[in-house]
Amino acid sequence: MINIYSDTNQSAIKYLKNTEVNVHNVLVMVSNLNIRDSIWNLLFSFHSIHSNLLVDVADSFDLMLSYPTNQVLTRYSDNVNDANSVIDLMFLKHNSLEFDNYTIYSELQYLSNHALLMVNISIIKEFILDK
Repeated sequence: MINIYSDTNQSAIKYLKNTEVNVHNVLVMVSNLNIRDSIWNLLFSFHSIHSNLLVDVADSFDLMLSYPTNQVLTRYSDNVNDANSVIDLMFLKHNSLEFDNYTIYSELQYLSNHALLMVNISIIKEFILDK
């Protein structure tokens, strides 16, 4: 699992793109990306070039953008001059049979201005015979 926080300059995404990261078997990448984009927020009318970079990084981990079971905002601004937005995303293993979507719990913000994103990952009990 990878959890990313990228600042407004997209430093984390640029680092992952420009650095050969030797991480295998990634199932989930969750992120607060600070990228507003019409791809994941239908209320926002613009496309960001940072989104293309993000998708490239996700592809390198064999992950794809997942869509929530409920289309709600993920960040709720404390400032009335700033719009609420969708900047928290989840990327899941491509063609995974175990899970393919997540849920946003906007009512569970606790002390944060970001909603909780939750995915259920099934863990299957397996008996392995030791030879």
